[in-house]
Amino acid sequence: MLLLRRSIFISLFSLLLVSPVFAAGDRASPDEAVAMVKRGLSYIKENGKEKAFVEFANKSNKDFHDRDLYLFAYDLNGVNLSHGNNPKMNGKNMIDLKVGDKFVVKEMLAVVKSAGKGWVEYQWPNPVTKMLETKSTYVEKVDDYFIGCGVYK
Repeated sequence: MLLLRRSIFISLFSLLLVSPVFAAGDRASPDEAVAMVKRGLSYIKENGKEKAFVEFANKSNKDFHDRDLYLFAYDLNGVNLSHGNNPKMNGKNMIDLKVGDKFVVKEMLAVVKSAGKGWVEYQWPNPVTKMLETKSTYVEKVDDYFIGCGVYK
């Protein structure tokens, strides 16, 4: 009986050690987030923003959806133009959206208005784990709007 308990304990302990490694391996990298934004920008140039925004929200489009990566777009007033994970946000002014202690959209707007592109860190629900996690998002301004893609830490 003692041997069985030890075997079970060792097996469970091993799973606890290995599980985070698998979870981390499934997460996208910051370079992948930037690359997705660049793909989105290219798509906009080739097809126009209206078609691009539809494709950003199309979860079956693997160019703009990969693991925990997806694209979103906002105008410079904080109106969501397209959201790859939550289409209910489309068309809504999210300027006052506060998660934790941060006004998420306001911070993104500050970055794109001052530098044209950059990173913003905040808490956001992970579409894979469904947990509120720290997210670092790359945003880049285009004309009178910006698009972004983030990674969970």
